[in-house]
Amino acid sequence: LLHGFSVTIPYKKQVLDFLDESTDDVKSMQACNCVCIRNGKLFGHNTDVIGFEHSFTPMLQPHQTHALILGTGGAAAAVKYVLDKLKINWLNVSRNADAANDIITYHDIDEALINKYNLIINCTPLGTYPDTDEAPALPYHLLTPAHYLFDLVYNPPETKFLLLGRQYG
Repeated sequence: LLHGFSVTIPYKKQVLDFLDESTDDVKSMQACNCVCIRNGKLFGHNTDVIGFEHSFTPMLQPHQTHALILGTGGAAAAVKYVLDKLKINWLNVSRNADAANDIITYHDIDEALINKYNLIINCTPLGTYPDTDEAPALPYHLLTPAHYLFDLVYNPPETKFLLLGRQYG
């Protein structure tokens, strides 16, 4: 007997059309990663929110008030939701720019942006096993000890993104 299922890349937004009900969080962020089946109806949740918030906030420093969110999928929606809750300004980074939705490209990241946005959160699958040699295209040499890099990729536990960040403090 099936009681539910998880939803992952790239279906966290597309699954919304199939839900009968969802939490307010899911409605707000328009992303769902966990579906419970109750009385034959599909009820959507988003566990990315609580997972990200509980693992991200313990290392957060008061000076870290601006974040670059790498990626625009369902995981990024959960990260935006938490950052809004924490009153942290954010800017989305993707392969394609979209000025109407405040999305810049990796090529737009320069020294001024890196200095202002000292939180960098990877919400892309780059670096996920088995492609562990991949990392977002960032100017890592501009990072300082004031930066906080967070990766939603969990396999491997330390991605190339995090290794490159560690090299620069």
